Amino acid sequence: MGTATTTKRRPLHATAPAAAKAPLWPDAMLQSVTTGKTRLSLKKGVPLYSQGEPADAVFFIESGKVRLSVLSKGGREAILGVLTPGEFCGEGCLTGQPLRLGTAAAMIPTVAIRVQKAVLVRALHEQHPLSESFLIQLLARNIAFEEDMCDQLFNHSEKRLARALLKLARFGEEPANLRGHAITPKISQEALAEMIGTTRSRVNFFMNKFRRLGLIDYNGEVHVHPELLTDIVLSD
Repeated sequence: MGTATTTKRRPLHATAPAAAKAPLWPDAMLQSVTTGKTRLSLKKGVPLYSQGEPADAVFFIESGKVRLSVLSKGGREAILGVLTPGEFCGEGCLTGQPLRLGTAAAMIPTVAIRVQKAVLVRALHEQHPLSESFLIQLLARNIAFEEDMCDQLFNHSEKRLARALLKLARFGEEPANLRGHAITPKISQEALAEMIGTTRSRVNFFMNKFRRLGLIDYNGEVHVHPELLTDIVLSD
């Protein structure tokens, strides 16, 4: 570790991890879809769909959290992201994707609305508000994926971990409590290592460092403080 330096802190909103406010899909946008729609109540760990299954529907998250992951031929799992209420998954079927390229599974008890591909395609053609909101979220997700790619290519593992913690805590989207922005449900250091492309030992090292510096607090549940953004993510 080198000599500590003082960095000029920038406004927290300036370059916080991008996260567009998701539209309230289930109630506001899907009421007019009366056929080919099913509401699913899923327990923790139950998949909405699994890798290799036929891709024939899109799922809109009404409540809970969903983890997107992909499994390599060698059996190694990579976590692609976490979805929250107002977001959707499985949209690859709309482009002719025959099979699921990954798995979407409930991280906590989750309610999702399953809309058949043909029904959704027709609704997107006929309902301008629905298609507009759908496009806005697709573009927002594409921007987030581009930022994740740049983060993976150009940032060191400490900064990648800090950014991942901020995103998981929904920084800038949900109000903080007295202990900071909580990450719920719990996420393991192994999962964090998979998300940012490093080892569990490196994640453990940086998590302990962040806690010593007062940037996070964890005792079972991780709480992220805004200072993590300015001290680590915006420090360069």
